[in-house]
Amino acid sequence: MSHAVESFMADLIAKNPAEPQFHQAVREVVESVMPIVESTPSFRQAKILERIVEPERVILFRVPWVDDKGQVQVNKGFRVQLNSAIGPYKGGLRFHSTVTLGVLKFLGFEQTFKNALTGLPMGGGKGGSDFDVRGKSDNEVMRFCQAFMAELFRHVGPDTDVPAGDLGVGGREIGYLFGMYKKLRNEFTGVLTGKGLDWGGSLIRTEATGYGCTYFAQEMFARRGDSLAGKTVIVSGAGNVALHTVEKVNELGGKVVSICDYDGAVHDPEGIDAEKLAFVKDLVFNRRGSLKEYVERFKGVSFLEKAQPWAIPCDVAFPCAAENTLNGDDARLLVKNGCQAVVEGANMPTTPEGIEYFVQSKILFAPGKAANAGGVATSGLEMAQNAMHLSWTREEVDQRLHQIMKKIHATCVEYGKEPEFVNYVNGANRAGFIKVANSMLAQGVV
Repeated sequence: MSHAVESFMADLIAKNPAEPQFHQAVREVVESVMPIVESTPSFRQAKILERIVEPERVILFRVPWVDDKGQVQVNKGFRVQLNSAIGPYKGGLRFHSTVTLGVLKFLGFEQTFKNALTGLPMGGGKGGSDFDVRGKSDNEVMRFCQAFMAELFRHVGPDTDVPAGDLGVGGREIGYLFGMYKKLRNEFTGVLTGKGLDWGGSLIRTEATGYGCTYFAQEMFARRGDSLAGKTVIVSGAGNVALHTVEKVNELGGKVVSICDYDGAVHDPEGIDAEKLAFVKDLVFNRRGSLKEYVERFKGVSFLEKAQPWAIPCDVAFPCAAENTLNGDDARLLVKNGCQAVVEGANMPTTPEGIEYFVQSKILFAPGKAANAGGVATSGLEMAQNAMHLSWTREEVDQRLHQIMKKIHATCVEYGKEPEFVNYVNGANRAGFIKVANSMLAQGVV
């Protein structure tokens, strides 16, 4: 089997050079699903695996815009429409200096299987730009978003491709993008998710990824007759996903002792309670400040300069920042310090070496395509509300999100159960792949 995997990967790398994140994401899935492909003649004959790694469409365009000094700036814009076998393309837009085609192909590939796991009719896509919102004025962000949408609007629509937010794209950016789309198309449709509550957005959407991965963690512990109550928790990141993970962990009785940002990690042994969390939300979402201010505000807190929180002893770790921020050494340190579960709130935050160590150690490890699917699931719920011209209550959306995460967990157990433990990596990969592959097979060679 390893020969088949290596042969497939050699061909993929030759066709897609200099895209390490894409190679990494594909390898993880291929290692899980190759036994299924090898034992299913119809999948082999239809070249399902070869087709599923190739985007259906890649759109690359320039984005010229004018800064506050009157200077013309030029960025790259992308949209990777990877797979539409089970529904319109669905996936976020990322505005960050690290955005490349390879990064977006990796994210779109992950998104395809994540969306399949939700049970909602959504295909996989991803997009964005190498534009960085940090240090830009509101007017500069608005002008960039309008220029970006002036090209993207030709390629998206409520039944074609429905983008959302991602790193660097929050409520402000979604508003500017939607306004330009509405102006250009002269129609008010649910073409973007993550919209404001006054104009088509869904309650719980902002909180959904963080809430969802916490619900998934609770299900993992419940299967062992345990819960998050009383657990010491560390979280990487300080954005939407991280802070709403903190919020839900607090509600479920856990104690979060660390979060981190670009400058480093906060370690608060007393726990980040509701008052402290409110301070951090204002700091991050309104003032866009550094977590260093947390140390100045609260007593008994230390700051780990330019560091992730993995050295801090914990029962549960939620990596909720960027990809590949938890490596093999970090994994060994977490397990050595007594960590019982690692639940990915970000996309591919753990390196292959780290994942392998967690699986070998047989601790609870939830891959992002399962654990952080709550965000896109609630985007799907927003699409449904838009289509019906309805708004559901906070309680109704939260209940639906909770049920979706419970179903994803049960699916991962079904496809990943082994004699001694549940391999959630295999479970998520195989369940998502089979659904997409069967849909592709039914629709012919297209």
